[in-house]
Amino acid sequence: MGSPAVPPYWRQACRELGRSDPIMRRLISEYPDARFGSRGSAFETLLRAIVGQQISVKAAQAVWARFAAKAGEVSPGRVLEMRSEALRSCGLSRQKAMYIRDLANHFSSGKLQPRGFRAKGDDELIALLCDVRGIGRWTAEMFLIFHLNRPDVYPLQDIGLIRGIERSYGGGAPMPKDEIIAIGEQWRPWRTVATWYLWRSLDPFPVEY
Repeated sequence: MGSPAVPPYWRQACRELGRSDPIMRRLISEYPDARFGSRGSAFETLLRAIVGQQISVKAAQAVWARFAAKAGEVSPGRVLEMRSEALRSCGLSRQKAMYIRDLANHFSSGKLQPRGFRAKGDDELIALLCDVRGIGRWTAEMFLIFHLNRPDVYPLQDIGLIRGIERSYGGGAPMPKDEIIAIGEQWRPWRTVATWYLWRSLDPFPVEY
């Protein structure tokens, strides 16, 4: 099931989710194309996330292409060398330019050390990432899912997840948050996998960040 790109726990998660939840069993059988993709280093992944905030995928790709071309090298040091005017000329807002510099400072100063990320728990790492201006809980959770492949992330701020649950478990009607939380509890320790299938149920293409 799925492509070689899925994490090693994926098959076990699908078996256990399918046994305990008939709706998950149906979704898993309907979408056998599971795959996860990372956009490169931890720094680049978070940088892309900031660039893409509150704009369309197409616009984000255009801004990223201009930034990558002007930077030449996507690294904390190179970002700190670039003047604000150069960042703005790529299509970044003044605020996003500040966020990107703050991210680069966190990596350059050692406040964020990617080598230690995998040893940290989800909540600890979310708190560290949210210390960066421009990174909130949702962005941190996407990083945990797609870059670190953590198995039990449940991004309750994600609109796609909420819509997927409401469609598959609530007949399309709005559902209270406590009910959505309760549904997720039955998927532990594989809430990342359940979330992916709910995203997939809404979109003709697999979600990738």
